[in-house]
Amino acid sequence: MPVSAEAFGVTDLVARFERVMSAIRLDCDCESTLKRALTRFAALERTRETRKALAIAGEHKDQIIARIAFLAELDELNEHEADWSVYNEMALLFDEIASAGEAAASTLRVAARTRSVTLSRR
Repeated sequence: MPVSAEAFGVTDLVARFERVMSAIRLDCDCESTLKRALTRFAALERTRETRKALAIAGEHKDQIIARIAFLAELDELNEHEADWSVYNEMALLFDEIASAGEAAASTLRVAARTRSVTLSRR
């Protein structure tokens, strides 16, 4: 399952909060402390979100590896195979590998986009 853009929404929330905070003036010296805390929080969230995306992509990679092991049976097939359903089973393995690859790629692309958008705001 790919990670949606909503999963990376905390850093966007922090950016929106910072915009609101810039429009008002706090009557204390805590404004700079609050800004530093928000910056640190956003950095920690980006790290957590990236770690999560990598873990999800790793799970998809493991699924692909498991299915590739079953594909070794393809070498044993020939045109005289008595059980034609094995061709459909092999095709399904390829479909599952493709789906897992697409999901992993999507997850990593969302993470990269979120990371680049967040870094460009600095």
